Amino acid sequence: MELEKPSNGVHYPEHVTIETMVHDTKATPEEREEFLPHKPDEQNQSQFTDFVGKTSLGMSIFNLSNAIMGSGILGLAYAMANTGIILFVILLTSIAALSAYSIHLLLRSAGIVGIRSYEQLGNRAFGAPGKVLAACVITIHNIGAMSSYLFIVKSELPLVIQNFMGAPSNSGEWYLNGKYLVIIASLIIILPLALMRQLGYLGYTSGLSLTCMVFFLISVIYKKFNVGCPLEDHNLTQPLTVMVNSTSEDDVCEAKLITYNSRTAYAIPIVAFAFVCHPEVLPIYMELRKPTMKRMQRVANISVLAMFVMYLLTAVFGYLTFYDKVGSEFLHTYKGDSADHLILCVRLAVLMAVTLTVPVVIFPIRRALLQIFFHDKPFNWVRHISVAFGLLVFVNILVISIPNIKDIFGVIGATSAPTLIFILPGIFYIRIVPENLEALNSRPKIQVHPLPQEQYLLVVMTQNQGPK
Repeated sequence: MELEKPSNGVHYPEHVTIETMVHDTKATPEEREEFLPHKPDEQNQSQFTDFVGKTSLGMSIFNLSNAIMGSGILGLAYAMANTGIILFVILLTSIAALSAYSIHLLLRSAGIVGIRSYEQLGNRAFGAPGKVLAACVITIHNIGAMSSYLFIVKSELPLVIQNFMGAPSNSGEWYLNGKYLVIIASLIIILPLALMRQLGYLGYTSGLSLTCMVFFLISVIYKKFNVGCPLEDHNLTQPLTVMVNSTSEDDVCEAKLITYNSRTAYAIPIVAFAFVCHPEVLPIYMELRKPTMKRMQRVANISVLAMFVMYLLTAVFGYLTFYDKVGSEFLHTYKGDSADHLILCVRLAVLMAVTLTVPVVIFPIRRALLQIFFHDKPFNWVRHISVAFGLLVFVNILVISIPNIKDIFGVIGATSAPTLIFILPGIFYIRIVPENLEALNSRPKIQVHPLPQEQYLLVVMTQNQGPK
């Protein structure tokens, strides 16, 4: 996603907004909402500062949906089992709405100043410290996301190969060792895709990844009506490790509307982790053809709504299949034996989905690192490749040493995810949007940052002084 200078040599100043760079001519019906890409019309291209967007509306929806959807979907049934149906629906709806609203704040801030990255918004709001803070949070979160994806590869790929080969799990063969397999998948599949220069090219792989997850959802719904209750041990891999301290069949097979236990604390981080896509929003915005705020907001709304529906259905039917026995990594709750070909296909679909999502996650990490260390350097292929390769090496080492995916969900979902969704977009909006457009005591800014009056005064004084 590193940028190319336009061939005409025109430089757009930083204060130019996105909307002012879009042609004012009225679009013909053919130029309106193209869902699939086609050859660009040279006279009707919209520009985001110094980059000509070429990605269609449909490919942008696929990319952003794929950025939202990730390994967090495998922990949602576990979150529902430890909160109850009502509390989970409230939690999921609230975080989805806040996520969509914070995307609106990012787009609004970017539209005011014509900035194309999360890190540059931090720089505009707070100077160099804000830029470093945003870059560090993005890097930490996306490394955690990559770790969760590759952890699924490490745990599920050996089971798939074992079923295909018909080999016992304790055979000791290298191709049944998840540590070796995750390294091979990183080098053969993930690294070549991560070396692409523009994120828009991954739209087709994002569409394939989403298709795999839709198949996963359909399979979860189907299995709900084929797994009886009380649950039998042959349907589960490790039922005793996730079973509650109840021996009554009615208790085990009863859906709880509201529940609270020692594992309820994991619910909020898991759901928050599942909706983080904010570092990818502005790069996708930049590459969108005719990048107006209204057009990108439509991409965001469709993507968040689609993922909300998919998350809700997965959590409900997953929970109603296994109730309190559901595991923190949902696929492990099914027994992956060779007799159950549907579950084998589901494992393959999920593996393909998370593997194709990793390159999309690498882009904002690489951009954040380049913004910190090489912000004034032109694009360089050696640097581009080296950063991607170094990230994969580091994350592979991390994944090999992590024992449980629940630890990733908990740590990342409780630290970097709330920062990216709730904290930074609101702070950037308050600092960047000028008071002549929206006063500090206006309703939008009060919704973002409901502080007492004396703290408002402090913020006003800080804004008047400018970023330090």
